[in-house]
Amino acid sequence: QVQLVESGGGLVQFGGSLRLSCTSSMSLLSFKVVAWYRQAPGKEREFVGRVIANGITDYADSVKGRFTISRDIAKKTVYLQMDNLKPEDTAVYYCRAFLGEGSSWGRGTQVTVSS
Repeated sequence: QVQLVESGGGLVQFGGSLRLSCTSSMSLLSFKVVAWYRQAPGKEREFVGRVIANGITDYADSVKGRFTISRDIAKKTVYLQMDNLKPEDTAVYYCRAFLGEGSSWGRGTQVTVSS
């Protein structure tokens, strides 16, 4: 069972930046996809973006142009660089790794953007 640990969350002002990390217990090359999701209070968990095994990334329209996903294979870590943050980006951010027919989730990291 793979373990995923998110880190890097915190409190940031409107327009600021944060970089989240998702560190895996397994090689990133084991996964078909590693994705980021978020869940705001009172809302459903939503897709933020993903990196496919070949390195291609794609993003939800709400974050496109502001968020960037990258990975460091040697460190077994996927990053979510978040720029130009808005209050509506406030949420718990989760990473999810797709392995075989299933997937695993991390426990999340809180991001709060003040206006």
